[in-house]
Amino acid sequence: MPSSTLLGLTLVLVAGLMCGIFSMPMKFMGRWAWENVWALFIFVSCVALPVVTTYLTAGNFVAVLRDTPSGAVIAACVAGFAWGFGAIMFGQGVSAIGVAMSNTLVLAISAALGSFLPMLVLAPERLHQPQGKAILCGTAIGLFGIVCFGLAGFAKERSQSSELEEVRGAMVGTARPFGVGLLLCAGAGVLSAVLNIGYSLAQPIVHVAQAHGDSSFAGSNIVWLLALGSGAIPNLCFCAFLLTKNGTWSRYSVPRPWKLYIAAILMGLVWGGDISVYGYASPHLGKLGPAIGWPLKLIAGLVTANLAGIMVGEWKSTRVRDRRWMVVGFAVLVVAAAVLGWSSTLA
Repeated sequence: MPSSTLLGLTLVLVAGLMCGIFSMPMKFMGRWAWENVWALFIFVSCVALPVVTTYLTAGNFVAVLRDTPSGAVIAACVAGFAWGFGAIMFGQGVSAIGVAMSNTLVLAISAALGSFLPMLVLAPERLHQPQGKAILCGTAIGLFGIVCFGLAGFAKERSQSSELEEVRGAMVGTARPFGVGLLLCAGAGVLSAVLNIGYSLAQPIVHVAQAHGDSSFAGSNIVWLLALGSGAIPNLCFCAFLLTKNGTWSRYSVPRPWKLYIAAILMGLVWGGDISVYGYASPHLGKLGPAIGWPLKLIAGLVTANLAGIMVGEWKSTRVRDRRWMVVGFAVLVVAAAVLGWSSTLA
């Protein structure tokens, strides 16, 4: 395997690890309302961090945008704005049904759409070539593994229905009916895939940045600046609405709030770092980097999220036979990750 490809695969797995753990602090931030946490998280991850990384890596991003076809810029902004509503749904879904289950549903949908559609955008001719078939095969295997996690999650929900408050602990937000949580996560999964589709359509920005002497990483950072900045708009507006409606602005000054501030900022840095690392890794996987890297990142994120869910007690009081579905899911996802990694060598 070429060293560049190996680096790309390694960094995608690192991004997946970050994706899987970023929401864990929400389990322990019950002194704040959901909107307190989410507003600070979004500001750090979608506004502050993209501005800093673009400033540090891109020589003259204004010139890059001026020379980029307008369609690529519009695609990044529109996809990011649409993803913003999906981020709201995900944040509400985590509060409704927990970290492990919400990640399972969101990542399943996003992995499928976020792999197949970018391939249609970037290189539709490869659908019938060995690499395209390997990507689709790896994604299909991954979806089967995610279904196994889903079955384990449904069983967990049934067995813990009488202990909901104990399992939630100090989770941010309000518990909702399980069906509402499913709908929120389904919508989040679809719109999460839109972010990767927008990243694929915005690749001309990366190419123009390279023509200006910048790296592909700098070009990716410009894409994320546009996409995540656009996505921050609906998130921050919705949080401001809830902060005013619920009178929760005052919770920013609760006694000893520094731990809450640190936790929310860490959430933003970890998730924003996940996107930045993915943007660095994707070009190392070849022309179909977004189609290979996205499902691989989400598979790694799903495994991490469920392991983290076990560590914080989301799976306690479940039956052994229910947990077997999780073990099967782990094994299947390892196979899927191996197939997707192998597909990157077939270009």
